[in-house]
Formats: sequence, C-alpha cells, structure tokens
Amino acid sequence: MAGIREFSEQLWNGEIDTIFEAHPLFRNWNDRVPEEIDDGILYYKGISGATTLDSGDSLVMLDTGARNDAPAIFEGVRKWRPDHRLAAAVFSHHHVDHIFGVDPFEQEAAESGNPRTVVYGHEAIPGHFDRYRRMRGWNSAINRRQFARPGMPLQPLGEWPDDFRYPDVTFRDRVTFSEGSLTFEVAHDRGECEDSAWTWVPELKLLAPGDLFIYAVPNAGNPQKVQRWVGEWAVGLRKMAALDAELLIPGHGFPIFGADRIRTALDDTATLLETIEGQTVALMNQGATLDRVLQEVEVPADLLEKPYLRPAYDHHEFLIHNIWRLYGGWWEGEPDNLLPAPRAARASEWVALAGGLDGVVARAEELRTNGELQLACHIIEYAVLAEPGSADAHDLRAKIYEERAGEQLSSMSRGVFTFASDSSKAGKRDGFEP
Repeated sequence: MAGIREFSEQLWNGEIDTIFEAHPLFRNWNDRVPEEIDDGILYYKGISGATTLDSGDSLVMLDTGARNDAPAIFEGVRKWRPDHRLAAAVFSHHHVDHIFGVDPFEQEAAESGNPRTVVYGHEAIPGHFDRYRRMRGWNSAINRRQFARPGMPLQPLGEWPDDFRYPDVTFRDRVTFSEGSLTFEVAHDRGECEDSAWTWVPELKLLAPGDLFIYAVPNAGNPQKVQRWVGEWAVGLRKMAALDAELLIPGHGFPIFGADRIRTALDDTATLLETIEGQTVALMNQGATLDRVLQEVEVPADLLEKPYLRPAYDHHEFLIHNIWRLYGGWWEGEPDNLLPAPRAARASEWVALAGGLDGVVARAEELRTNGELQLACHIIEYAVLAEPGSADAHDLRAKIYEERAGEQLSSMSRGVFTFASDSSKAGKRDGFEP
C-alpha cells in the first residue's frame, strides 16, 4: 500500500475518489496503523485524524481519536516513542471522534506515577459534554440515521457515551503553550462547533485545523445537529491561509503537503462558504421564503469539483438551511406551516383527494419508474402516513428510498435515506417506533 504522502498526492490530483474510496470520515487506511509522515510527526487516520508530535523529551497530541481508535493510537505511539510521556493534548472541539485517545496514556501514567496529560480546549467544551449526557438518547438516534448503511439492522438506543475527559486548561479566544522545543498556538473560530479551535506549530509550519477543514464540503449544514456558523468559519479559514503552513493535518481526510496547496485549499473552502452565505442572506433580505432560497442559490460547480470540496459527507444545500436557522429562525416562511395540522391528518386528506391509497401508491410507482425519486419520496410518505399498516406502501417506500440513497454523493443523505428504507422493510415509517 502507498504511504500517506503518496496517497495524499493521488488524492490531491483527483486520482482517488473521496466519495467512496477515501471518504474523510471512514476508516479506510492501512489497518489503522499510525505512520510517521515527517520527522517527529506521527499521523493516524481513523474516523478522524490524530497527530502526535515529539517535542524533544515529551509528546503532544493534536486531536486524539474516537474511543474505538484509542488502542491502535496508543500501541502505535508506544512503538514509535516507547519512553516519551504524553504531556499535553489539544481537543479541537467536543465531538466524540476526537476526544478519547488520551485515556490509555493516563492509565499508563497513573501506573507509573507520572503526571497526567494536560488537555487544552475551548471554554464551551464542558457545556457540550454536559449536553451530550442530557441528550444521550437523541444523539444515539440521530447518529443511527446519519450513518445507516445498507443491510445494517435497526438498533435500539442507548449507546452514546456518557463519560468524558474534560479539559484542564480552557480558553476563550486563544491560548499558547510550549512543550520541549515546540510552541502551540491554539485559536478559536466558530464553525462546525461553538467550541471549534485550530492549532499552529510555527517551528514545524504545521497547521491542525480540526474539523474546520475535512477534505470535503464543510460539515456546516448537518440537518440533525446543533447550529453551525458558515460566515465565521470562512473568516477562520482566511486566517489560517495567511500563515503559509507547509503541512496541514485535517480533522478528517488526509494531510496536504506544501504551502501553495494548503493556501489554495483553505481559500477555496472559504470562498465556497462565503458564496453560499452571501446569496442566502441577500435573498433573506428580500423577504424570500426558504423554498425560494433553496431554488435560487447557485453553488459554484467548479469548487465542488475540487478533490477537497466534494460533497462526500455534508450536502451544500444543507448549509443553506443552517444559515437560515442562524439568521431567520425555524419557520420557513410558508403560512400554512406556521401552526400546521398534524402531518398524518394532512396526508389523509391528500390521499382522499387522490381517490384513495391505491392511486397514490400507483403514482409513486410511476414516478419511481420515471426516475423522479425526489417527488416519489413525497408521495409515498403521504401514503404511509395515511395508511401506516399498508404492506404495499411500505414495500414501495423501501424501494424508493433505497434507490434515492444510491443516487447520493453525500454520505449524510445516504444514511438518512437508507434508514428510511430499512424502517419500511421492518414495517415502520421510523425505525425508532415501538
């Protein structure tokens, strides 16, 4: 298998597909073995990236991986530097795929009598850990949907973690610390999260942006998660682009080597975000409804064709929804949806107007046959809402959403549609129904 430098070169040149071959969020690298990508820099690609730096007499980790990545990270680091203790770690934000790799090192430190690792993170991280505890069932549910894959059985709730390593040192805007020969400048810019932070190591010209760069359309629109900040995200990317970093290690995806490439990738990503937000805000200032905004915003196709801006995870249309939510609230501007009748009641009325369930199912099948899956989804939802016990409606719904999932580049969309298909295969509209 190619080394990470060679693999990253192929990614940059578009020789490897980031939608299915090298998805930024999936484990798809070398049996999860860390690799030294430069002197004193050990990189690990799991669900997220985790990078360990040798400061001369100790180690510092920039993001630390998910819980099921922690053993591989620990083993790899110990093979690489068996005697250096992990002195510090930076959490770029609170998401669970970035925060669990410290645990094995702290167990080791406790057994050997060494000081525990000092963890740095934004001051909002503790509050988000507390929210995770409160909303454990919800987070289990939304991630079941988001990451559903064909053939994956529907699962019960209750697997979201409820134990977290809180930061020792928190900051509001920035913090700088030194360890051995290295300086770590950690700065805050809201983007994917309220607590998003990025790290600059000037001695190495190394930039670790966390999830502010993920080698894909930014995760700025996730339909099931809390608020994102598209415009502020772009501001942070511009700051990073001005540093002339020579090595960028993203929160997801693979490293980028070379100052020109890094600057281009960060600037292009900022331009995409600025373009979408600028058009959305302009239309909102005209009093447009959300439906009109979704139809009229034009996303630069040339940017979406860049290997590092493919819609592998999030969908660019989802970003518009998040901008709307930030500036305009939850109501999309349609008067009938301000205080709506129950959706099932509306569905029953539409089905009755159409002459009954058989005609609605037949029309949904016709749309499916004609390749009009977007419309077919709407029609079949009314059928299942009006007659939730109809095996025919569920059978067709499963087929429509399975085919719709197959059309999607965004894994987020694929997951939600796959979950809907699997739910109907189980005779349910929602897989979490009793």
